[in-house]
Amino acid sequence: MRTNALSAVVGLGVSPMSRRPIGTSRELARIAVERAIADAGLAASDIDGLLIARSPLVEPDQIPLHLQNDLQLRDLGLLSAIDGEGSSTLQMLHWTTMAIRGRLARNVVCVFADTPVGAAGKGGDAYAVAMGLTGIDGWEARQGLIGAAAAYAMAARRHMAVFGTTERHLGAWAVACRAWANRNPDAFLRDPLTIDDYLRSPLVVEPFRVLDCAYPVNGAVAFVVTAARASLEGSNAAFVHAVAQGHRGRGLGDDPEFDTGASLAAARLYARLGIEGRHVTSAQVYDAFSYVGLLALEEWGLCRRGEAGAALVDGLTAPGGALPVNTGGGHLSGWYLQGATPMAEALTQIFGRAEGRQIFRTDLTLVTGVGGCLDLHAAAILSPHARL
Repeated sequence: MRTNALSAVVGLGVSPMSRRPIGTSRELARIAVERAIADAGLAASDIDGLLIARSPLVEPDQIPLHLQNDLQLRDLGLLSAIDGEGSSTLQMLHWTTMAIRGRLARNVVCVFADTPVGAAGKGGDAYAVAMGLTGIDGWEARQGLIGAAAAYAMAARRHMAVFGTTERHLGAWAVACRAWANRNPDAFLRDPLTIDDYLRSPLVVEPFRVLDCAYPVNGAVAFVVTAARASLEGSNAAFVHAVAQGHRGRGLGDDPEFDTGASLAAARLYARLGIEGRHVTSAQVYDAFSYVGLLALEEWGLCRRGEAGAALVDGLTAPGGALPVNTGGGHLSGWYLQGATPMAEALTQIFGRAEGRQIFRTDLTLVTGVGGCLDLHAAAILSPHARL
């Protein structure tokens, strides 16, 4: 198994984060980008590409392409906004990698920012919109299927009916994420959590409890991508060895609840390296709900179909388990900034900055993003090594 890296991420910038208003998305994006450029050891004059990702729930003018002017970036060869919902961060990495390899740009900065939490400190209100699942305009809203939690709960119920997945299996995901968050000083939810605590938490929509759901924050994450070169090894560099997307679509007779485009993306991702899911040494996966994390283990080949729940109960992904997953606490206990959360933690680990929770097998790190209700999927394999 030997391959040259496609590109390398050389800088990470994270803005202040809060459950209270701390500035506009545009302001936080500027802060994150400036920090990422500085972290890469570059100046604004070195940047010749900018990609922006926004929440699908906000207007484009909240983070406009004029962010270029805020940052005093000049003579860009690449400037665009990417719309892939929760897969956008990974899609930015994909498009940037292709642009660099196509010599459209040399150093590209990618940023995601969002400010869904208002003065009341509640993030759920921003996501209380109907998700289109049927393709019939307005049907979901008329039936009271409001919010991502309701749509994802239906998907979870289908998996439970087919594979015998239980609430304790979902709870095991939440407990493992909290155990990692206990070690992360930047995580928002750090109090110890047991399975009994989980089962006592209030229901939102069956089978999801409060602790099955992501914890949104206001903030921004940015990273700088450049051409891969051997001289970067040993420095703060995360080499991108494979990228893939999978968007299966929905049709009559499908099982979109657990047979999604992730399996399609996984096949493409691993084929490019000649590996299988069992070779992955750590993973940072999109888990807006506990079920999404559980399903990711199966669809990305980290567990056999229908066996993820039992593996979670056995501690597979928890600290000390065989496969470190969502080592910052993920979306449930760390913080939720859509697909930027897994990317930020992957870079933190590969750069060796995960104080208190640092893992040492980041050779093949899987990073994933999900958009819609399990509709859009993107992923990458990152490593601290230029060659595998």
